[in-house]
Amino acid sequence: MTPFQLAWRTTKRYRLRAMLAIAGVTVIGALLFDMLLLSDGLLTSFADLLTAEGFEIRVVMHEGLSRVPIPGAPAIAASIAAFAEVDDVAQIRMEPGSACVAGKQPARVTIVGRTQSRPGPWRLLSGDNVPARAPDGGCPIVIGKPLANALDLRPGSPVTLTARPAAATVIPPLPCRVSGVVDFGFNAVNELTAAMPMNAFERLMGEDHPGDAELILVALRPGADVPTVQHEISTLRSDLRVYSTEDVVAQFNRNAFAYFRQISAVLSFLTTTFAFLLIATLLTVSVNHRLGEIAALRALGIARRRIAAMLLWESALLVGVGAVLALPVGGVLAIGLDHILRQMPGLPERLHFFVFETRALVIHFVVFLVTATAAAAYPIWLSATLPIAPTLRREVVG
Repeated sequence: MTPFQLAWRTTKRYRLRAMLAIAGVTVIGALLFDMLLLSDGLLTSFADLLTAEGFEIRVVMHEGLSRVPIPGAPAIAASIAAFAEVDDVAQIRMEPGSACVAGKQPARVTIVGRTQSRPGPWRLLSGDNVPARAPDGGCPIVIGKPLANALDLRPGSPVTLTARPAAATVIPPLPCRVSGVVDFGFNAVNELTAAMPMNAFERLMGEDHPGDAELILVALRPGADVPTVQHEISTLRSDLRVYSTEDVVAQFNRNAFAYFRQISAVLSFLTTTFAFLLIATLLTVSVNHRLGEIAALRALGIARRRIAAMLLWESALLVGVGAVLALPVGGVLAIGLDHILRQMPGLPERLHFFVFETRALVIHFVVFLVTATAAAAYPIWLSATLPIAPTLRREVVG
């Protein structure tokens, strides 16, 4: 009989102990799996949102991607668009404002103006996207689902927008029409947003010339070298700050997401320790209850290494089954926790805390493999150093 068969028969013999051990490992493993998903989940989700925009480079005025107007932004955007490696350039402006519909209370909104040839980076839910340039006298807009729900708007609905810039000026309202309802990737859950072509935005602001954008987005042609284009853009003016997508992710990783990695590392260590203590304790108690049985097996000529292999297989069975069952349990738990954490104010609606990665799955099983081996170490040593004759005599007398 092989060591695995011996371990299997022992596990079936002590079903209740095995079931309790597997249940404990499943709960602990589910928590460990969730902590592994949390450790890089937020950063991965944030990077996916940036990548989904389709722009590799972002140009701002100051450090930290702050929303400060860039003096001469139209000229800078034109210079960047002239680079051979550049495929598209978008200028972004944002202003607070209000949206009014007949029979409804006005709603405070964030109004976004964009210049770009491609469709916006948002996800279209219904209706049509806005054109790159609004027709003369027209004001097509796309709105987020929260604004559509708040004012009962749908594609084709008329809505009046009024800008409220920081300067104390009186700007007349602008009648607009909803082209489509979209999902803005970086919007918070209840944030009310409307986006429009830049020339319509300028009419809304009462401007007769292009204004200064707060953010310039740059999309590169396939095969273009991002660092090279970054350097070329930074030479246009010394006060510009040029970030690649990787730079933005790295900056947020240092400043915003370090807390989640730290708490994930601490909780992962604790859950692994609990799993080790649980299995080591159960195996040690099991061996102590079976000292006579183990001494008899050794007296019959079964080698120490086969006894050790049997105990190692017992540990692997308990930990392995629990680790596998932990994956669906941890997945369900992660969905619930992610829903709760995403209710925090100010977070983008499409940002997730728990994101599945193959790396997390590999680490999960490697950790439990090491845990199963380490937990079996003391019981194996105990069975290997067991004195056969005194143990059998004690079992008979007892």
